[in-house]
Amino acid sequence: MSDLPVSLSPASSSILLGALDQERKIERALEALGPIAGRDLVLVGGGPLEIRRHAEAGARVTAVESLLDDDAQALPDASADVIVSAWSAFRDVAAEELAAADRLLRAAGRLLVVHDYGRDDVSRLRGDLPEYGSWSRKNGPFLGNGFRVRVIHCFWTFDTIEATQSFLADAFGEAGVTIGAELKRPRLSWNVAIYHRSRGGLTPAEADPDETEGRTP
Repeated sequence: MSDLPVSLSPASSSILLGALDQERKIERALEALGPIAGRDLVLVGGGPLEIRRHAEAGARVTAVESLLDDDAQALPDASADVIVSAWSAFRDVAAEELAAADRLLRAAGRLLVVHDYGRDDVSRLRGDLPEYGSWSRKNGPFLGNGFRVRVIHCFWTFDTIEATQSFLADAFGEAGVTIGAELKRPRLSWNVAIYHRSRGGLTPAEADPDETEGRTP
C-alpha cells in the first residue's frame, strides 16, 4: 500500500510525502464528492498517511490492497458508504472490480477513484502513461462506465528551488534535472483526477430509497 502515485526510493519517498498537496486539496475534494466524514469507508491501496488522515476526518476506515483480494471479499455486502481507491486499483476499470465495489456499497454509496490526470509538470517526469490520455476520454474506461471526473489542480511544493532540483535529480534522473533547471519557483504543477460514481452507476436521485436505511447518517 502506498501514499504516493509513483514508486521511489525510501529517501525520495519521504521527501515527496512532505511536498505532496500541502494545501490538502485532494482531501477536500474527496469530502465534497463523498462525503467521507462520519462514514464507513473502504480504502483501496492507500498508505499509512492516507489511512490516518481519513480517520482523523472522522471516517471509519477499513483498508484493503485490492477489492478482489481475500480481505475485501470477506467484507459484508452493503457495508460501506464510500470506497476510495488511491493510485493502484482501477487501472483498467475491470467489470469484476466494479461488481466488487457495488457489492460493498450501500444504496447511493460512492466510489471515488484517484489517479494522476496529466497536463502538468509531473507528467513530464513520468512519461507516456494511460492516465494522461485514454483514461479521461468520453469512451475511456472511466467515463464510459458511468464515472464523472473532477480535476484538482495541486502541487508538489518544496522549501527552495535548490531543494526541488536536488529531489528531482535524485528521484527522476535526467528528466528531473531537465525540469529542475526550468523552475522559477520551488513547486511542480500536479493535476489529479477523481473519477466518481454512485453505486451501480446511478445518481443518488436514481437510487432506490427503500435501500438507503443501512446508510450511515
